[in-house]
Amino acid sequence: MNFTINGERHEADPDIRASLLDVLREHLHLTGTKKGCDHGQCGACTVLVNCRRINSCLTLAVMHQDDEIVTIEGLGTPDALHPLQAAFVSHDGFQCGYCTPGQICSAVGMMDEASKGWPSHVSDSLDGDVVLEDGEIAERMSGNLCRCSAYPNMRDAIRQVWEGAK
Repeated sequence: MNFTINGERHEADPDIRASLLDVLREHLHLTGTKKGCDHGQCGACTVLVNCRRINSCLTLAVMHQDDEIVTIEGLGTPDALHPLQAAFVSHDGFQCGYCTPGQICSAVGMMDEASKGWPSHVSDSLDGDVVLEDGEIAERMSGNLCRCSAYPNMRDAIRQVWEGAK
């Protein structure tokens, strides 16, 4: 199978039933994406596929051969962090760090959705600008769990990047 991940072509020969998460970690050695619950409940495995966030543990790799896949490794480097990575560091938006890659990938996807005006369950309006207040951020990030409860710091980091991008 051939994949485009983080802007580069990769080839792997996994079992046809392999999840995207398992191909990323076990075949391509992109271990930034974490295996948490393996049931799509924790969000640790969140990656971006065609700019939309998905739980990579719940999808078969074979379904994404023609897609643009971005993992945490593709967002930034230690010398040139993605703005959300830098904001998570400056706001201490992580504790143990296990959920951080999924949280950041989900936040990148969330902001893309919000910038396009896609409403969430708690949005005041179905049209127009999305205001990223605490409730809106919490709703959009609700599929990503943090056992250390760094949520307030994560919200501050997300809000900082959102407001800086406007």
